[in-house]
Amino acid sequence: MIKDEIISKLPYSKPFLFVDEIVRIDENGVEGTFFFDENLDFYKGHFKENPVTPGVILTETMAQIGLVCLGIFLLDDQFNSETVIGLTSTEMEFLKPVSPNEKVTVISEKVYFRFGKLKCKVAMKNERGEEVCSGTIAGMIV
Repeated sequence: MIKDEIISKLPYSKPFLFVDEIVRIDENGVEGTFFFDENLDFYKGHFKENPVTPGVILTETMAQIGLVCLGIFLLDDQFNSETVIGLTSTEMEFLKPVSPNEKVTVISEKVYFRFGKLKCKVAMKNERGEEVCSGTIAGMIV
């Protein structure tokens, strides 16, 4: 399955699609990027004088790239529009803020995929290569 095909199968659309590119993907993990444009709606009210990306959006970005893209790849032809994806747990640590007009890279490593549950260790880095957040994300894909 090609990288653009995986992105097209994601069950999200703008303004809630947080995947621009899949850089690398295989059965053990995925790496992808997203650019946080300053015109995204959540910046208008999140620290109005000095906007930063909300942690819930960073977590969603990590889940979309690090869990859902990898799940689509692992399921290959079994994934379709009726496939249900549900986040089951997260353990996140936020280390640095992500500002508007910042590009991030998400790197995910599969812990396991069995019985429809995918669990991954996921990290997000800024353009300087600094880790901005990391954690473990798990979800059910049925």
